[in-house]
Amino acid sequence: MRLKKESFVIYSLLLGAILVPVNSTMIAVALSSISTYYDQSLANITWVVTIYLIVMAVTQPIAGKLGDIYGHRRMYLIGVMLFLIGSIGCALAPNLAFLITFRSIQAAGGAILTPNSIALIRATVSPKKLSKTMGYFGFGAGIGAALGPFIGSILIQSFDWHSIFFVNIPFLFLTLVTGVLLIPKTKHTRLQANVDITGSLYLTIGIATLILCTKSQLLNEYLIYGILALIVIPLFFKHVRKVKNPIIDLSLFKNSSFTNANLSIMLSNFVMYAILLIMPLFMEQQLALSHTQSGIILSVFSLCMSISGLLGARLHPKKGAKKMIGFSFLCLTLSGIMLITLSQFPTLPLLIVTLVAGGISSGIGMTSMQMASLTSVDQSLSGSASGIFSTFRYFGSIISSTLIGIMSGFQSLFIVLMGAGILGFLLSQRVKTKSTSPSSEHSA
Repeated sequence: MRLKKESFVIYSLLLGAILVPVNSTMIAVALSSISTYYDQSLANITWVVTIYLIVMAVTQPIAGKLGDIYGHRRMYLIGVMLFLIGSIGCALAPNLAFLITFRSIQAAGGAILTPNSIALIRATVSPKKLSKTMGYFGFGAGIGAALGPFIGSILIQSFDWHSIFFVNIPFLFLTLVTGVLLIPKTKHTRLQANVDITGSLYLTIGIATLILCTKSQLLNEYLIYGILALIVIPLFFKHVRKVKNPIIDLSLFKNSSFTNANLSIMLSNFVMYAILLIMPLFMEQQLALSHTQSGIILSVFSLCMSISGLLGARLHPKKGAKKMIGFSFLCLTLSGIMLITLSQFPTLPLLIVTLVAGGISSGIGMTSMQMASLTSVDQSLSGSASGIFSTFRYFGSIISSTLIGIMSGFQSLFIVLMGAGILGFLLSQRVKTKSTSPSSEHSA
């Protein structure tokens, strides 16, 4: 009976977690329709995407810390509620300003529920099943992100762009109800600390200005955001060194497994995002493939990433984090070499083999990276660790999109991707195979 209830809790958490990446990518196919509906330029409409990215990156480490202090169950349910309110508001928004506002509320909800759902999994699932369960979450997130544009295009063709937000409502309502009924109100080993408001403000401004700087196209915008970042980020580090319980505990990074696991997911996501962004353009320019053909072929990458993620989760308990992450980056280095070769000799068979190798490298070590980060801290800090891990993942995406914007030529970018594989392998050698913290404690 306990096993059945545990499964229902996992299904409930998985449903909520999948909706976050789906909504992150589904919006891409709706931008043109939204632009026409509100009679706004695409430059203004892209704020719907940018605000989601900023709020997700900023809020996750704060939300994880709040979960450690006030309880992961409570924060998770708040996150689901905010995501539901944001989705309803986006679907009914009378103008662009309202849409951006509710999109930020939606992102805040997603950012709150993501790290706290991971912390709840650690508290709910037995240690023997933890890596396997994390693999299902990685698989769900990968499939959700990959299917987002496809689901969005079907909804828009069948109805209109409002439907991509309306479709969330029944699933989120189900997630909220099952969460309230199924997630147990167990005693939470709360972190005895107050919320670091000053540190949260510094962190918010610092990350937001960095992201805005990468999205800026005018010199004066670069200067304003760049100067703000140069002022605020040092203030943040100075502040967290002085306060007793900072919003991000820098002492966590003294643990080599924690630090290198987070750097690993940043590098891995950097490569994954670069491939997803650049390969459609490469296929159209170098192989004369249509937009539809490119999308179908690119789905090979996403499918391999998701399947290998499940395989990696099953292999993790036997092989350990160090071997799995190392193997992931060896595959990544190999796919980088294949990409460089492909830039010189573009052929369809080599392209498909390269995408398969890239998909495997992006998925096979993902669970081990998450597990190495999560199990290297005490269970009372699970939310904080999950929030930091998610933020590093977003940093990888931000760096990738920025680099693609400033680099010219496919070959130079592919060389950088190969270098990321080599660097990632070196980092993996400093990840400990066994966790250094107890995993048998339960809190929610």
